[in-house]
Amino acid sequence: MINYNPKDWFTFIFRIHKADTVRKLFPMFIALSIYSGAIAWLELEYWKLSANSEVKNISLMHGLLGFVISLLLVFRTNTAYDRWWEGRRQWGTIVNSSRNFAIKLQAMLPASNTAARAWFKVMIPNYAFSLKNHLRKLWLPEEMEALPGGASVDIDPNKHIPNQLAGLMMQKTMELHREGQLSGDQLIILNNELQSFTEVCGACERIKNTPIPFSYSVFIKKFIFFYIMTMPFGYVFSLGYLIIPMIVFIFFVLASLELIAEEIEDPFGKDANDLPTDSICGNIRQHVGEIL
Repeated sequence: MINYNPKDWFTFIFRIHKADTVRKLFPMFIALSIYSGAIAWLELEYWKLSANSEVKNISLMHGLLGFVISLLLVFRTNTAYDRWWEGRRQWGTIVNSSRNFAIKLQAMLPASNTAARAWFKVMIPNYAFSLKNHLRKLWLPEEMEALPGGASVDIDPNKHIPNQLAGLMMQKTMELHREGQLSGDQLIILNNELQSFTEVCGACERIKNTPIPFSYSVFIKKFIFFYIMTMPFGYVFSLGYLIIPMIVFIFFVLASLELIAEEIEDPFGKDANDLPTDSICGNIRQHVGEIL
């Protein structure tokens, strides 16, 4: 995720950053410039169509459809941002649940039981890292901290890793209860935090695995394409060869909104505008380590 100062307007205007849509759309800018110039030359120089030609009425269609495409793109970006913000809320819940779970364990466990504290000090952050990589469809064992004594965490990378870690934490908690280290009331209190881990995992998977409906996404792209490709036919009579930069700029605005929506609707990856899950996991490991 890009860290920036929202009040620094000058830098925003003149800086080209990694996520800038100009880079992605530049080949299309060249193609549209050639296309618009060819249409303008044909209508003005070759066919010699006049401003009274019926072709100019195509501009009326664009005036009517402009409002429609604006509504579609606003809905598209709002839907994508809702998914991004929901993902950020869920990762905020992971942070809070990890801290609360560590604080409660620190307060409930006997002072002599340092082994259990050390075990959870490792496993709570490991769950956050495993969820981050699970949402990216990765398995990075080097990010999993070893258990006290140097033993590795016993998990099967071919199965659902966050579920396995949540199960190990639940088993450890129940084991402490059977040993008399935790009372029944304390077990109920800790269960809420353990349950929230899996609930957040399910919510993030719902965001990850439920993209915008295919037909809706295809329709917006086709709408933008035909809207831009037919625009030179009607506006060339009033703008002449200025139609070339105008078409490029309008395409830049419309296509950029669609590209931004595509990027942020899956907020768990490594794109420039995705959630900073790497730093969030690092903060969880640091804070849980301070508590326990």
